[in-house]
Amino acid sequence: MAGEAGEPVIHRHAAGPGGALVNAYLVETGGGVVAVDSTLTVSDSQALRRRVEGLGKPLLAVLLTHSHPDHYGGLTELVASDDVPIIAVSGVNDTVRRDDEVKEQILRPMFGDEWATRRTFPNQTVADGATVTFDGARFTVMDIGPSESPYDSLWLLGDDARTVFLGDQVYNHMHAYLADGHYERWLSTIDRLEAEFPTDATFYVGHGEPTSPELLDWQRGYVKTFVNAVEQADFSRPDAAKKAVVEQVKRYLPGDELQFLMELSIDPAADQMGAA
Repeated sequence: MAGEAGEPVIHRHAAGPGGALVNAYLVETGGGVVAVDSTLTVSDSQALRRRVEGLGKPLLAVLLTHSHPDHYGGLTELVASDDVPIIAVSGVNDTVRRDDEVKEQILRPMFGDEWATRRTFPNQTVADGATVTFDGARFTVMDIGPSESPYDSLWLLGDDARTVFLGDQVYNHMHAYLADGHYERWLSTIDRLEAEFPTDATFYVGHGEPTSPELLDWQRGYVKTFVNAVEQADFSRPDAAKKAVVEQVKRYLPGDELQFLMELSIDPAADQMGAA
């Protein structure tokens, strides 16, 4: 139920490994629920919908942070038959619609029927700095542009910049997807977020537990490690080059969670950097 003095309560919905460990969030108010992002697979998104229904309150809106399919692919199951606003900045909306057929070709062989046959897209767009309010809960959007994904934004709950739905600007000690190639923009965004948010803010991230701005420096190091590894690898021997990149990145982050995303990024990154 909603917190003291009508404060919204944030529920994290975390998919398992088969759903890329992606998070969606349900912001519960006294009279309804606002979702931030959906999940990737049909099953995880159906489970997210059941969590909404379990709260016993209507779904008021969905806010989308960025254009990667693990965050919008389950919108159909999440909203079900509800006629609710699905809100994104124009750049996120345009990019999702532009790239969806490419994502279909990539994800259908990987996920089969777990990748929704009919995808749902944003039906309302807002500009940078816009505020939307649902049952007294105020959300303000920050348009970031190309960064971790081809188009990114983040949403702030309230007015003190301490509750931030960050999308995938930070992965909480998990390997990252870096195939889109906006490395310099991502690093610049990390600098911007460090400057703009107080140290006691909570970042509700797309993968992993909510965290603090302290993790921005770790994410910066991860991106730089990956880029340096690709630049240094000898792609005249592709298999050896990929192995070398993985080994170097795993010295920085030894864990295996979402390692497949990092590995999928190596060939596109090498092409973008002229290393292949």
